[in-house]
Amino acid sequence: MIVRSEEQKTGTCMDTFYEEDILGEGFQRTTLSLRDDYEGSAVATLVRRLSDTGNGRSVLYIHGFNDYFFQREMAWRLNERGFHFYALDLRKYGRSWLSHQKFNDIRDIRAYFEEITLALQMIREEGSRITVLLGHSTGGLIATLYAKEHGDSSLFDGIILNSPFFDFNKSWFVKKCIPFASFVGGFLPGIKIAGGFTEQYGKFLHRESRGEWEYNLAWKPHVAPRINLGWVRAIHRAQRELRQPFEVRKPVLVLHSERSVSSFSDEEQVQSRDAILNVRDIQQVARNIRGQVEIVSVLGGLHDLVLSCKEVRGKVYQIMFDWLVRQNGTNDRNCPG
Repeated sequence: MIVRSEEQKTGTCMDTFYEEDILGEGFQRTTLSLRDDYEGSAVATLVRRLSDTGNGRSVLYIHGFNDYFFQREMAWRLNERGFHFYALDLRKYGRSWLSHQKFNDIRDIRAYFEEITLALQMIREEGSRITVLLGHSTGGLIATLYAKEHGDSSLFDGIILNSPFFDFNKSWFVKKCIPFASFVGGFLPGIKIAGGFTEQYGKFLHRESRGEWEYNLAWKPHVAPRINLGWVRAIHRAQRELRQPFEVRKPVLVLHSERSVSSFSDEEQVQSRDAILNVRDIQQVARNIRGQVEIVSVLGGLHDLVLSCKEVRGKVYQIMFDWLVRQNGTNDRNCPG
């Protein structure tokens, strides 16, 4: 089903065509054509679900590594509060992966700025007066760098970071080796190495194992594909830029779990802590942000806080909603909880 995007409030008729998304239930998607990169042609995918009570407020979600957008509940919750919901599947992830591409790969984080800017322009053109970037993990790193470099942009009005990937969760020795791997990645970007991500986290998420959530395991496997040194270089260079104080001219909300997993054999930890990142690294870099910044830890939160148990993610959403109301000054009393 092809849906033509029309903004009745402003009287404009857009040239963008949306089709029904794989999630169904009011989710629609459109493909964004991008400039060719080192592998050839590339696309991104913009998914949306509009709120029946929307009044010009939107959120644009950017997923993390080894990930794509599947979190229906996040969209529903924001829709209930009057926010139109948009999500990007970045190039080479999920809906946007093309057969000639290596999953998840990138050589420069700034390459993602192209699809983010295109998406934000479309959201503005579709009638949104207020747009907030919401980035999870690697998406949080990307959103932070984007906000740092686009402080004067009129396309977005704030950012929410859900467990941003501000540093590799590795031992002191391995962290000392990452700059060398990054250097080699500049000359030999195609060399593959193990990513070192635990499969336990995914097993506690997916419904087929011990989790609550349904998603495509081909697009979000429990064990991520081997990474390239070119990808390591892209991440390392982006993270390095955030290690000294820097300014973000938009309001920022940083959310993270209160604790990280210290033992993956402890199921209670894996189900109630960050199993991917070290929360101390998140806190340290978040304190480098100069501007209007709030940093909030969430007891019992998983790495992706909105996939935590029902009680915990309910608190996460309430923190987000309270912050969103404070930033845009909108009376939220008539919005359902």
